Amino acid sequence: MMSCVRSVLALLLLGLLAGCAVNPATGKTDFVMMSERDEVSLGQRYHQEVLKQYSLVEDQALRAYVERIGQRMARASHRSNLNYQFTVVDSPDVNAFALPGGYIYIHRGLLSYLNTEAELAAVLGHEIGHVTARHSVRQHGQSTALSVLANVVAIGTGVGAAGDLTNVLGTAVVRGYGRDMELEADGFGAQYLARAGYDPQAMIQVVRVLKAQEDYAKARAAAQGKPVQTGYHGLFDTHPDNDRRLQEVIAKVPGGGAGEVNREAFLQALNGMAFGDSAASGVRRGQRFYHADLNFTLEYPAGWGIVNQPDKLIGHTSDEQAFIIMGMEDKDARLTPEEFLRKKLGRERLVDEFQLNQSGVTGYAAMIPGDKARRLAVLYHDKYAYLFVAAVKGRAPIETQDDQFLRVIRSFRPLTSKEKALAQPLRIRLHTVKAGETIRSLAAKSKFNDDGENQLRLLNGLYPQGEVRAGQVIKVVK
Repeated sequence: MMSCVRSVLALLLLGLLAGCAVNPATGKTDFVMMSERDEVSLGQRYHQEVLKQYSLVEDQALRAYVERIGQRMARASHRSNLNYQFTVVDSPDVNAFALPGGYIYIHRGLLSYLNTEAELAAVLGHEIGHVTARHSVRQHGQSTALSVLANVVAIGTGVGAAGDLTNVLGTAVVRGYGRDMELEADGFGAQYLARAGYDPQAMIQVVRVLKAQEDYAKARAAAQGKPVQTGYHGLFDTHPDNDRRLQEVIAKVPGGGAGEVNREAFLQALNGMAFGDSAASGVRRGQRFYHADLNFTLEYPAGWGIVNQPDKLIGHTSDEQAFIIMGMEDKDARLTPEEFLRKKLGRERLVDEFQLNQSGVTGYAAMIPGDKARRLAVLYHDKYAYLFVAAVKGRAPIETQDDQFLRVIRSFRPLTSKEKALAQPLRIRLHTVKAGETIRSLAAKSKFNDDGENQLRLLNGLYPQGEVRAGQVIKVVK
């Protein structure tokens, strides 16, 4: 057995040595376990999965604009030979990410809070930096080696705990790029900005935009007694805009003098872009949700949160201890709603069953009993079956929230003619500030769902206390 283990370890060592390669961006020797061809193939496969999970923005001109800026940055990179693709994700999240092989994504939500073309180029350059430095490939190689080593140790010793321990270390390696890799991506992004003719200081400005988002999120979470969600790349706490290392990296960029900013062109590209939810994903307004294309609306109780995801709609109590999830699939017209639900559940025992009929929408509701009870319902509307699953966390009985769950289910109905306008998204519009206008007066005229003054400041790089000036072109929401 020990001879076998030594042989396997020797082969593993040879594999580790074979996995060393010169990094095309840093010039250093890195440990990787895939060729560039394999890297591109991996990115292609993941890209198809991303397209299944996310919709793309419908604005072809905006997509073409981002692609044009991205390709300009890619040509200035260390790996300009890759076939880069730049995708604008139709999501209000403030995020961007990259896949191996040159697949770069930026969410519509992040675009909303940028204010110049140079800032857009900085975000794309940062993500290109992750690709050129092969950060995801390096982490893939490290986690794969740790997994292999864990299996060898487990086989050789018969101690599964050894494998578990190594897997924990592997998880720590791959859970995020980490401060050093993020700083490295910033450095490469700043280089690419300068090479492409943009002002590399835009990288600093982007981090300020992200830091403002974090500060606002912290203030909101503290006021609501909730934890702060990790933001873009988990970057904020470890990467403030006055970080000395980041300032030094930007200062060392060759040819890092003044470059293009192109604020006007960028703002024109954003004019008319959806802000927050889009029509394709449905729109949240207060406690109601509207979907124009699918022709329905439903309402959640006061104080509940609403999470709008590409494949599901989630409502939850303020303490997040009770939730109701709605999904949809094609309706089987051969089955009644009751038959449809029973077919989905198989042999599950059901109680508290009854028919639903509301504004021409038919359905069926039931409950799965037990310690982990679930309220279930299906509603037939047009071509689709809308499925509801609701539950309470912890030991509280489902009866404590069942009236609320049923209230949500029973609120589902087709849109009225007046509500179809409410199903349209809010949009970014450009506004030239007039004499006497202030953030407060402009926020009062905008259509933010809440906290308009802070939202308007965030949108225009003025958070927390900045003010507009006469003649300034800003973004408002209408």
